[in-house]
Amino acid sequence: MKDKNAVASLHSSSIPRKKLWKKAIKWPLYSVAIMPVILAAGWKQGAGEIIRLDQLVGFLIASILLLIWENLTNDLFDSTTGVDEFKLHSIVVLTGRRRLIRNLAYFILFLGLILILILASRSHQAVFFLVIGSCALGYLYQGPPFRLGYQGLGEPLCWLAFGPLATAASLLVLSTNVNHTNPIPWKAAISLGAGPAVATTLVLFCANFHQVSEDAAHGKKTLLVRLGTGRAAAIVPWFILLCLGLEWIPIVYGQWPVTALLGGIGIPPAIKLIRLLTDHHNHPKLISESKFLALRFQALNGIGLSIGLALAPFLGIELQH
Repeated sequence: MKDKNAVASLHSSSIPRKKLWKKAIKWPLYSVAIMPVILAAGWKQGAGEIIRLDQLVGFLIASILLLIWENLTNDLFDSTTGVDEFKLHSIVVLTGRRRLIRNLAYFILFLGLILILILASRSHQAVFFLVIGSCALGYLYQGPPFRLGYQGLGEPLCWLAFGPLATAASLLVLSTNVNHTNPIPWKAAISLGAGPAVATTLVLFCANFHQVSEDAAHGKKTLLVRLGTGRAAAIVPWFILLCLGLEWIPIVYGQWPVTALLGGIGIPPAIKLIRLLTDHHNHPKLISESKFLALRFQALNGIGLSIGLALAPFLGIELQH
């Protein structure tokens, strides 16, 4: 039986190693990690509150560290099932040092959680437990023995982690009112985080359009595998409409300023994504970069919404919680 790493190395010889490392690092993906606290900052600014920059920067760094852990462990877990056998930009395949990657992943997790613990001590103790909850959902998604992502549950887990949990933690960590007895702002967290979290979930949904056959062959019954690429492509517009609808409902009811419509700057890449998947959903090579169009929509939408909310005081509008 051929060694999988040897096979991967053989195939990778025709692909520049620098390009593979660039794909492995996935730096655009980190927009999903930082978006909850960016949105919380826009919300706080819009409500006329002072932004605690030290807490903001600290939470940004911690969020990136925790997503690095998630990405590294996902590569580790996938390497044990064989689903990433020919994923040449897998960190495990590139380095061939599984134990080193495992140790690095959990060291980064440790650093991220220590930083979160410090930030929580300076804001609200619930911040730590909310982040632990998000990390637990991340492990349930891919980690053994659960591997709920293999059962088609990755999308709801993603929405919960990057929506209510991460947004509630972000709102608390930036709060200037340091009182550990204050309730968790679930209402604000759901209102603010629901739409952008749908955009983040769309990124996950689009990530494996190009490898549905490989996933199915290894027993990875994701939502994409269950639906098939044709039906999956048909529901992508509904993801986008749901995201925008959840963001625009508070505007209609006068709870958010009309400037929150700036989240609509993400629509152009969303249209490109819809067209790409509609025309080429069954051509893996043509749609391999579809997740980056989804990422562009997610990033522009979230940044636009955050700026739109932050502009409320300058327009004489009171942001309603």
